[in-house]
Amino acid sequence: MKGNEVALKDGYEKVEQDLPAFEDLEGAARALMRLQDVYMLNVKGLARGVFQRVTGSAVTDLYSPRRLFSLTADDCFQVGKVAYDMGDYYHAIPWLEEAVSLFRGSYGEWKTEDEASLEDALDHLAFAYFQAGNVSCALSLSREFLLYSPDNKRMSRNVLKYEKLLAESPTRVVSEAVIQRPNVPHLQTRDTYEGLCQTLGSQPTHYQIPSLYCSYETNSSPYLLLQPIRKEVIHLEPYVVLYHDFVNDLEAQKIRGLAEPWLQRSVVASGEKQLPVEYRISKSAWLKDTVDPLLVTLDHRIGALTGLDVQPPYAEYLQVVNYGIGGHYEPHFDHATSPTSPLYRMKSGNRVATFMIYNAALFWWNLHRSGEGDGDTLHAGCPVLVGDKWVANKWIHEYGQEFRRPCSSSPED
Repeated sequence: MKGNEVALKDGYEKVEQDLPAFEDLEGAARALMRLQDVYMLNVKGLARGVFQRVTGSAVTDLYSPRRLFSLTADDCFQVGKVAYDMGDYYHAIPWLEEAVSLFRGSYGEWKTEDEASLEDALDHLAFAYFQAGNVSCALSLSREFLLYSPDNKRMSRNVLKYEKLLAESPTRVVSEAVIQRPNVPHLQTRDTYEGLCQTLGSQPTHYQIPSLYCSYETNSSPYLLLQPIRKEVIHLEPYVVLYHDFVNDLEAQKIRGLAEPWLQRSVVASGEKQLPVEYRISKSAWLKDTVDPLLVTLDHRIGALTGLDVQPPYAEYLQVVNYGIGGHYEPHFDHATSPTSPLYRMKSGNRVATFMIYNAALFWWNLHRSGEGDGDTLHAGCPVLVGDKWVANKWIHEYGQEFRRPCSSSPED
């Protein structure tokens, strides 16, 4: 009997490791709010499992899955409470409103999985409205709360306080009830970034700019002579090139399989340290070319196309990144913008170029030939709306490229 208990305990502990923790719940809630913001999604639609964009009075369906998975009243409450606990009433209120609506519709039904109740949702929503300046709504919800829990002294005191505030200055209190969306201090380009995510951007064509072109690229390399890559120049300043079908599906699947066991929360350079941050939500792994012959092949292919030395220490190992639901990377530069950046620990200079693989591959220069960073290479990864996203990238450094990409004192080069 004791042996069975030990086995049961061991089995539970193994399963428990895979169960979501509080930080997972909090991360999922933040992801839903991020999607809500960037894609202007309707909370009621999100709760029903559909993605609807709201612009004014118009509602547009962005995506409707074949099978709907709706959020429960308790789910909506938990999302709203995450925002509430952060003092973010802009996001808390619509989620708590949806929770109240769903709890009202199922009032009296007992569900074992529910941690919250209609009273909890009314309590939090009333205070959120009060904090946002809408005392009238706070009073109405508090009175409704007392219908279900008439002996609650705290709520009775709140009702008296709200009634007094409205009696003293009803006009002033209502006029303050404007809930502003919290902006991220470091993201000055928020509107542009979100607009591009919503429209997927718009690239000029060869007919608009004749110097944009497509070709079969060998870069005078014997390696590509019999198997050239389809190249498309999609931007001139900064110079950005797309290589179509750089890896095939089998190669992409193999890279993903190699990376999965090593995935960890992605970090960014912050001063002299590398830290996880809210503006980059993903998991990543670094793969040495000794892990599998495919990685050696990829290095040869990248080197042949770019003409650069992509072997360490002149380039970093292949980074494989997985973005889950709501995973994103807000506008950033790949090159170091601070002389104390951890990137310089490699003692091979700054990141001169980026080679990003998403079956196709995108290549651009991060630095001018003078060594100065190119401010036009600001880029981002939009939040994942459906499913997940896998990308891989190779960061190539300055040192080792002296004769492959000669320096220039001209700021235009």
